[in-house]
Amino acid sequence: MTDQAPAPLTESPGIPDIPGKPVSASRTTLSHIMTHSDTNLLGTVHGGVIMKLVDDAAGAVAGRHSGGPAVTASMDEMAFLEPVRVGDLVHVKAQVNWTGRTSMEVGVRVLAERWNESAPATQVGSAYLVFAAVDADGKPRRVPEVIPESERDRRRNQEAQIRRTHRLARRRAIMELREKRAADGIED
Repeated sequence: MTDQAPAPLTESPGIPDIPGKPVSASRTTLSHIMTHSDTNLLGTVHGGVIMKLVDDAAGAVAGRHSGGPAVTASMDEMAFLEPVRVGDLVHVKAQVNWTGRTSMEVGVRVLAERWNESAPATQVGSAYLVFAAVDADGKPRRVPEVIPESERDRRRNQEAQIRRTHRLARRRAIMELREKRAADGIED
């Protein structure tokens, strides 16, 4: 849905561009304590539980930034750096890193700390998700430009643009390969 040829947007001609929003306008943190029902067969928290929290936090940020519904279009990366255990208080921090016309990249950091200790939280994961803003009919709609507020925000914006370039190049290369295989009469 994102990073493809632009679809018609749900906006009326003559309406001015949407004003940009600073990164801080939609940045959020979702916190959740891990319980036994969140565990996998190894006794640590299941990666899918963490991924759901990541998607929930990123979705809230995307909806806040775009001012309405936004759907997950892709998850570029999900890195699990450390195991999460029962009793960990997990904090999922998310922010918009980059915006296109109808899509946005949301960066997410996952931190964990023991619920009953005062030691600092440690980073246990990170992810990058792409969301597409949609209207009530599921059609793409414009999103405000994200305005970086710090050097860290500017770096994240530049890195997001690199990831987008790689996503588009990968998609293009795959489509070219499929077209060539089809032209050569190779069926998949």
